[in-house]
Amino acid sequence: MAILGAHMSISGGYYRSVEIASEMGCDAVQLFTKNNNQWRAKELTDEDVAKFQTALKELNIGWPIAHNSYLINLAAPDEELWRKSIDAQRIELKRAERLGIPFVVAHPGAFTTSSEEVGLKRIITALNEVHAATPGLKVKTLLEATAGQGSCLGCKFEHLAEIIAGVKHPVRLGVCIDTCHIFAAGYPLGTPKEYKETMKALDATVGVTQVQAFHLNDSAKPFGSRVDRHAHIGQGHLGLEPFRHLLNDARFRKVPMYLETPKEEVNGEHMDKVNFRTLRSLIK
Repeated sequence: MAILGAHMSISGGYYRSVEIASEMGCDAVQLFTKNNNQWRAKELTDEDVAKFQTALKELNIGWPIAHNSYLINLAAPDEELWRKSIDAQRIELKRAERLGIPFVVAHPGAFTTSSEEVGLKRIITALNEVHAATPGLKVKTLLEATAGQGSCLGCKFEHLAEIIAGVKHPVRLGVCIDTCHIFAAGYPLGTPKEYKETMKALDATVGVTQVQAFHLNDSAKPFGSRVDRHAHIGQGHLGLEPFRHLLNDARFRKVPMYLETPKEEVNGEHMDKVNFRTLRSLIK
């Protein structure tokens, strides 16, 4: 059986994200360890950590994962933003480690006014600095495949492979694959043949064993649009078949998969529950 989770709000405390995950019927949970649109972070307390870990244990929710702040840009050509991003990523890893979270998902970065080549080098240098400043941490950064909107790097599997190969401690990195992102970036998933070819391309570059998490999102924008807009499962341009292929792929049976679909109620039912029901119906 697939391991299914969703991104949950930490409003009211970290333990609340676990409680909501349990209410929605999750096996796993993804969260931010701080306000994702602010640089500053409130200090974690022993109580925060204890309540979070107790909730995971008591509600039988596993595979907790964090997503870093959207402000972080490890590819930034602007020195001040780049330095700020390195520092912020270091703090993200330390916060996750304190909470007992093994992975922090991160968008690789956007090269903005530089170039793809320069941007990738900046990311490698930045991650080397982050790793040098956090020796002994077990937590890993998962580089997320992106839709390639604007100058965002990570829309080609080769980008992710180059970053992993370029850092001094590749063991501290892994990959998160988002179904909406790779579809929007131009990797087809619809037919069994297309799915197989895309996974073959992923394995030839990054290696499927590097994939430590999936984000399950349908796409509100068409194939190859390079626009990152999530839709409910089966209600976007992806349709149901890509999810059927993925959920029944034996290689990923033990890899947790997290919904990041819009948080809303339709006809009195929360769409997370509807999406989970849809996904579970596809598992053979």
